[in-house]
Amino acid sequence: MTVSPARPVFDLPYTTDLLLRLLNTPSPTGFTDAAVRLLEAELDALGVPHRRSKKGALTWEVAGTAGASHTTFSGHVDTLGAMVKEVKECGRLRLAMLGGYDWATVEGEYVRIHLQNGAVMTGTIVNTRQSTHVHGAALRDLKREQAVMEVRLDARTSSDAETRALGIEVGDFVSLDPRAELTDAGYIKSRHLDNKAAVAVFLGVTRALLEQAPTHTVAFHVTTYEEVGHGAATGIPAHTDELVAVDMAAVGEGQTSSEHHVTLCVADSGGPYDHALGNRMRAAARRAGLDLKVDLYPYYSSDGTAAWRAGGDYPVALIGPGVDASHAYERTHTDALRATAELMLAHVRAV
Repeated sequence: MTVSPARPVFDLPYTTDLLLRLLNTPSPTGFTDAAVRLLEAELDALGVPHRRSKKGALTWEVAGTAGASHTTFSGHVDTLGAMVKEVKECGRLRLAMLGGYDWATVEGEYVRIHLQNGAVMTGTIVNTRQSTHVHGAALRDLKREQAVMEVRLDARTSSDAETRALGIEVGDFVSLDPRAELTDAGYIKSRHLDNKAAVAVFLGVTRALLEQAPTHTVAFHVTTYEEVGHGAATGIPAHTDELVAVDMAAVGEGQTSSEHHVTLCVADSGGPYDHALGNRMRAAARRAGLDLKVDLYPYYSSDGTAAWRAGGDYPVALIGPGVDASHAYERTHTDALRATAELMLAHVRAV
């Protein structure tokens, strides 16, 4: 009788601890060096060679036993954020959005302004009519858009000259406070679970694969410009036979995705993903005993989309843990992290 080998152990506590550290490391699109360095330090501790591309993406591999197939998992560590667009005459800051979100979802949020000299200033995003006692109904009727949103600095300033004297200039990066928290019930609520949840899972899966080598050779490719649409347009390993983008699965009305499950996204704004590879992911979920959700996202694109549009000649699939309130104050559950990892492990151990 043939005995199936035991599954490699996925270390969920390690993964959630790494996720919280990653969430608390600012990395808006274009300002991701600190987050990538954190990942590099984790890989160094595991003894895993890695390389950073000229564009800033991070890639590493775990060799397979069969030598026939090469699977690349791609995810992104860049997040939503902003840049200083204008220092206003009153000393407050007007912002330019990095990534796609609604201004209403960041109203009242704490921010950090990252100065060119390495210093950090703090502030709060407010609107120009924030006080109901001053503006009354005008506050309730105000459309939240760039022109009426500003950063109130935690510094004594009432003019553009005083703000500039603090070292703040147009073009400085602005990161949103993640407010990351792991609850007793196993929920992780934070900004930027898109897509730091998947990246943390990558490290947990890597640790498991080092314990038991996969059938496929596996590459992990962490990009830094996904939120602006061109993260995986370059840097996917040349020997990739199939690309599996791992990103958050949006939870909401009309969707099957759940904070407690992993989802296979079969189509998004870029069109359908590869049907045959999607079916192989379904088969892997069955082998692992997972309740795989299947969804479509009409207002979504991924690193897989960017890779295909750049000419990538390989099938692409998209999976990810369910995340509620995407591109706002998000939430997922450790169940979804585990399920995503188990799906990835089952897929690359296919025979």
